[in-house]
Amino acid sequence: MEFVMTRFQSGITAEANADALFITLKIARTHEASGKLRRILAEIPATELKFRRQYPDADMHITVAIGSEYWDQLSPEQRPAQLTAFPALSSGAINMPHTPVDLLLHIRSERHDLNYEAAVLLTEKLGDDVTLAEEIHGFRYLDSRDLTGFVDGTENPEGDHRAEVALVGDEDPAFSGGSYIHLQRYEHDLKAWNQITVKQQEDILGRTKEENREYASADKAAFAHTKRVSLKDTEGRSIEILRHSMPYGNLSRKGLVFVSYCRSPEPFTKMLESMVLGDSAGHHDHLMDFTSAVTGQAFFAPSPQWLEKQA
Repeated sequence: MEFVMTRFQSGITAEANADALFITLKIARTHEASGKLRRILAEIPATELKFRRQYPDADMHITVAIGSEYWDQLSPEQRPAQLTAFPALSSGAINMPHTPVDLLLHIRSERHDLNYEAAVLLTEKLGDDVTLAEEIHGFRYLDSRDLTGFVDGTENPEGDHRAEVALVGDEDPAFSGGSYIHLQRYEHDLKAWNQITVKQQEDILGRTKEENREYASADKAAFAHTKRVSLKDTEGRSIEILRHSMPYGNLSRKGLVFVSYCRSPEPFTKMLESMVLGDSAGHHDHLMDFTSAVTGQAFFAPSPQWLEKQA
């Protein structure tokens, strides 16, 4: 796969930052609103570059992505080949809802003040044509742990392989360099989680808590989280996504913003089905007994060239 001639939004493959804003917006269904949004989208690559040049140590990234339901309003003539709605699922007490929105701004850096500045700048440009759906502040917790106390994201691809996993290639030339994004906000029941023993928690994750050592495959329960999301394709290759998830929380609600970037929606969908519907014996992911998905959205993050052409 070649990406030499294709630019892509830097936030898709860049390593994790310490701070992020996940902003989801709804756009007015008018010709005027679509026209204004196209002009603003065209400016985003230059806006990111300006921040990066002014604050080089902050490692700023601004990823913008268009919602599956809004895409045809913005660009009716051409659509990413695999862009579909979020794959809502439900089984027993587990519910993965579809809560569509129109635009995602994933703004991240080493400084919350700069993330805030970028968010204010972009949303003020959009003006009254947008309605804020959610604004979630994600942060690095301790040594990259989830609020459950376990290290998060250890299965992420590394190095150049991140681009291979996350970026559309020549299978869809018009959208090469883009990425399919799935976003969910989970709320954790930490009171219930902390009432079970550390060994029970470790068995549910399939990984030790303090040392972050993954259980051997033979030692994992069928309901272990790492068992349910460690999948193989028909040729025996690992099914991968690039995660940009982060914890969020205040004194009233706590959880995880789960973000999947991938060259296709299929890996995320297969993982979600494995977690919720389980294996042939019905073993679902028992981590889902302690957390609830509140939102579920599908987006496509196009290349900077595509964004700039919107002007």
